[in-house]
Amino acid sequence: MAFDPSYSAPRQAGVFFERRELERLLWLYGRMVAAGEWRDYGMDSLKDCCVFSVFRRSAEAPLYRIEKHPALARKQGAWAIVGEGGHVLKRGHELEQVLRFFDKGRFSVVE
Repeated sequence: MAFDPSYSAPRQAGVFFERRELERLLWLYGRMVAAGEWRDYGMDSLKDCCVFSVFRRSAEAPLYRIEKHPALARKQGAWAIVGEGGHVLKRGHELEQVLRFFDKGRFSVVE
């Protein structure tokens, strides 16, 4: 069977961050790196959600996951912050509201 250059595998339409959301997440990441709290990040786009994970060290499990679930937008809110143990720490309809969780003094990183 010969290679057909016109063939492209079907792509699954996944969920991803909008430009302003991604800018806000990267701004927060930069602020936390400057404070010495975070060292690495990763992003994942899945069929039903997208995830922005932050790490203290890149070889470890994520310290926090900021998740966008559009299917939950009318119910619990599309945005959630999930902690290291998998517990939902904050949930809401607006990204700014959820990211207030990281305001100075409202949380502490445990070694």
